[in-house]
Amino acid sequence: MAKRICIITSAHPPEDVRIYQKQARSLRRAGYEVTVVNPSLTKTDDLGIEFISADIPAMGRMKRILTAPNKVYQVAKQVDADVYHMHDPELLGIGKKLSKKALTIFDSHEDTASQILSKDYIPKLMRRMISWGFGVREKYASKKFSAIITATDTISDVFVNKGCKKVVTVNNFPMLEEFLAPSPYENRENAICYIGGITRIRGINEIVASLDGVDYRFLLAGKFETAELENRVKALPGFAQTDYFGLISRKEVADILSRTRVGLVIFYAEPNHINALPNKMFEYMAMAIPVVYSNFDFWKTLAGNEQDGVCGIAVDPYDPAQIRKACEYIISHPEEAKQMGENGKRLVHEKYNWKNEEAKLLALYKELLGE
Repeated sequence: MAKRICIITSAHPPEDVRIYQKQARSLRRAGYEVTVVNPSLTKTDDLGIEFISADIPAMGRMKRILTAPNKVYQVAKQVDADVYHMHDPELLGIGKKLSKKALTIFDSHEDTASQILSKDYIPKLMRRMISWGFGVREKYASKKFSAIITATDTISDVFVNKGCKKVVTVNNFPMLEEFLAPSPYENRENAICYIGGITRIRGINEIVASLDGVDYRFLLAGKFETAELENRVKALPGFAQTDYFGLISRKEVADILSRTRVGLVIFYAEPNHINALPNKMFEYMAMAIPVVYSNFDFWKTLAGNEQDGVCGIAVDPYDPAQIRKACEYIISHPEEAKQMGENGKRLVHEKYNWKNEEAKLLALYKELLGE
């Protein structure tokens, strides 16, 4: 009889790329029965993955943190699962309860304690105290899990240092099947793009400030962190060069990427960014798009080198003039840009892809389940 996996999220969209498109579908194709307990969706997908809604209405962040864990717990405990796989920091507390029923996995997408230090909605004077308090809670709670999965080696180091017994890195690299046929570089528009969460610390102000008077378009997709930020950005002169698409589907992501000549990953040098593996960087590379990215030392190692071929240009994320200069250089040097894109595509096909990460995920499940 197939083992049953119950994946739990209280904060992510039900069909989140990492949670559902990558992990849940990979586990189902490997022969496991998979249930996804989530905030809002009840259905069964084409592979037989069952979604069960915990009926979590839209609410403020703090209210969700306080109330949502119990809601998903009440649903999840009704699932006769062999493994419970949790995806949000607020769910650390229910791991101990579910560990009495079955094996448990906590999946850490971010270094949350470091991330708290950059949260604009938390008063600056309180951030260090809250970060410290969360770190203490995380250290205690994470040891109750059968295993910890993380999105980067840096996050894995955090949990190893906390004394967790089993820690595995499963990077959030692209699924190659989504990016199999990028359009020829020479046929693309004079356009640059950014797709993802739109926040101050992901450089949206500097990107739009770099656009004033340029002769190329900026293709922007994603959700603004706040209405205030959206209004402020739209008032900047450079927004006249912007085509804003809002939240879009995975197919629409690929469509936009197939049109563009430059992909932007302009994150601030925040503690949770400098050693991150930004998924969008690898999606750009998969579509043979040169990348303009923040000049963090670690990111420079990801984007190629002189021997193997560079994939883009590193810039100061706080300097709109550097961002503009890099974009203009790539657009005005199409042959060099095409080679940058090909270098990136090769790296993704060789190592920065979900197929390699899927093998690590499945190996962990086999080990835990004694298969």
